[in-house]
Amino acid sequence: MKIKTIALSGVAALALTAGTAMADGVSACLITKTDTNPFFVKMKEGAEAKAAELGVTLKSYAGKIDGDHESQVAAIEACIADGAKGILITASDTKAIVDSVKAARDAGVLVIALDTPLDPIDAADATFATDNFKAGLLIGQWAAASLGAEAANAKIAMLDLAISQPSVDVLRDQGFLQGFGIDLADPAKWGDETDARIVGNEVTAGNEEGGLKAMEALLAKDPDINVVYTINEPSAAGAYEALKAVGREGSVLIVSVDGGCPGVADVKDGVIGATSQQYPLLMASLGIEAIAKFAADGTKPAPTEGKDFFDTGVALITDKPVDGVESIDTAKGTELCWG
Repeated sequence: MKIKTIALSGVAALALTAGTAMADGVSACLITKTDTNPFFVKMKEGAEAKAAELGVTLKSYAGKIDGDHESQVAAIEACIADGAKGILITASDTKAIVDSVKAARDAGVLVIALDTPLDPIDAADATFATDNFKAGLLIGQWAAASLGAEAANAKIAMLDLAISQPSVDVLRDQGFLQGFGIDLADPAKWGDETDARIVGNEVTAGNEEGGLKAMEALLAKDPDINVVYTINEPSAAGAYEALKAVGREGSVLIVSVDGGCPGVADVKDGVIGATSQQYPLLMASLGIEAIAKFAADGTKPAPTEGKDFFDTGVALITDKPVDGVESIDTAKGTELCWG
C-alpha cells in the first residue's frame, strides 16, 4: 500500500542514521494530551517499545483531559529537572506551551512535537505528524463526492476540539471545509466562515461525551443536519449516539480523523462514513530514535522535503469509495491501524 511504503521508507531512512547502538544513560519524556484516548495509548506503546529497543529510559506524562495545559507545563519542568535529553509532546495548547518549550530547548533538551505542530511550528526542534490539513481535505472531498449535487444543500455540523484552537484542530477543520468546497475566511482559525451550509461549530475536548453534547447543541440549532465533521473518532462516536437518540443515525454522513482500530471498526459498521488514518506508533518510535541520535552526536531530525515537518503519512479509510478520491477499505485499514 502506497502510504505504508512511504511511512516505512521514512523509518528506514532514520534508522540508517540512528543505527542500532544502545543509548544507555539517555533519558526521554513523552507528554501526551491524555492517557485515555486510544490514539495516545498507541503513541505511548510505540515510544515504550522503541525506548526498550534502544536502551532509552522513558518517562511518560499526560494531561487529565484534552486541554489540560497546566499539567503539560509541569511535565516539561519535571523533564528538564530530571536531565532528559529529549521531550516528545502532543501539546494541548500549541501557543501557550511555547515558552515552556523554549525553556527546555535553552537547557539543551531536544523537543519534538508529535501529531500537533506548535504555533509557530519552529518553536519545536522538529515535528513528526500527519499532514493534518490533508487528512481533513480527504474527508471533505469524500463527503462532497458522496453527496454529489446535494452537497450544495448540505447542512454541516462542525465538531471541533477546543476553544483555544490548537493547530491540529484548525488544520483538520479547514482542510475538511476546503475539501468540501467551502471558501475559507482566515485559514489560521475556524469559525469565521460565512457559508450558509455550516450550521455551527461546537467543541468536544476530543472525547465521546464532548461529541455527544456538541451534537445535541447543534441539532437543537438545526435538526436537519445531514453532514457531521468530527475532530476525531471518539467525538464521532458521541455524535452518533446523539443522532441515534433522535432517530437520525441512518440519514447523516459522519466523517472523522484518526484511523484507530475502534474507528476503523466504526467505519465498517456504518457509524462513520470515512476517516483519515494516522500512524501514531510510527510518530513516537521515530521520535525516540531521533532523541537517541541527538544524544549520540547532536544531530537533529530533518523535515520531509518540501515541508516544515516530518510527514508520517495519511490514508482515507472507507468502504464506500468515490471517484477522484484515493482510499483504502476497512480490511486494509484494520491491518494498518495504528502502526
